[in-house]
Amino acid sequence: MLLGCHLSIGKGFPAALAAAEELKTNALQIFSHNASSWRMKEITAEIAASFQTRFARSPVEYVVIHTMYLLNLASPEDPLFERSIVALEEEIKRAGMLGIDRLVTHLGAHKGSGREAGIERIVSALDRVIATDSFARYPHIRLLLEDTAGAGTTMGTTFSELGAIIDSLADARRIGICLDTCHAFTAGYELRTPSGLDETIAEFDRKIGLDRLELVHLNDSKFPLGSHRDRHEHIGQGEIGKEAFSLIVNHEALRDLPFILETPKQIAGKPDADRINLELTLSLQHG
Repeated sequence: MLLGCHLSIGKGFPAALAAAEELKTNALQIFSHNASSWRMKEITAEIAASFQTRFARSPVEYVVIHTMYLLNLASPEDPLFERSIVALEEEIKRAGMLGIDRLVTHLGAHKGSGREAGIERIVSALDRVIATDSFARYPHIRLLLEDTAGAGTTMGTTFSELGAIIDSLADARRIGICLDTCHAFTAGYELRTPSGLDETIAEFDRKIGLDRLELVHLNDSKFPLGSHRDRHEHIGQGEIGKEAFSLIVNHEALRDLPFILETPKQIAGKPDADRINLELTLSLQHG
């Protein structure tokens, strides 16, 4: 089982690997810089080489970078739209320098321009990024689009919408999907029963194709089904619940995928929330 969580790079990229190893995990998600800032601290050749050397001898098998929160590929405002494209290209360069071949991104919000206009902007942005020299320079990098809970005007809430974006791209060969369980659930996709999960996965296959599904963000939800509210909860302590996560991690269409937890970092009275969530998730796996 490929399982890990999102960890800080505050002490450097190799330290994030060390933290993942301390948790006895074999997967890891990181930001490549402060995700709430447009400013990206330089990754020097020395920093990149240090991380690649550390990664090559680490038991961690899978590392994915999550792009910054500020990107809005659906924005109707040209300055933000253009800045987002440039920033996404830079995120790709940074992943390539570090030798990380998966990058997951949110798509942004249409801000009142409408979903069709939002899709057109996203497709335009992704087409431009895919055509850049940076994307060509690192041919092993795959860009994973993440589903959203559907709050406000955020894009990528439904499988139909994600499928429409991918189908409209000039070249979608290196585009995949990251499925967030909290987002999918609060967007209205039932995950808590065998039949509900089966239908959700079947719809994903119809609208997008299961061959595109490459990563699962494993998060419980503070809010109920269809609430369109994005608040993550500890595994088994939210509205999705422990039994549902047992179904998810053992489902034949999902069990071989990497699972990354983005659960809260604190549990009342217990200092090691990541370890608790990871151990519970491992205990749910059959066989």
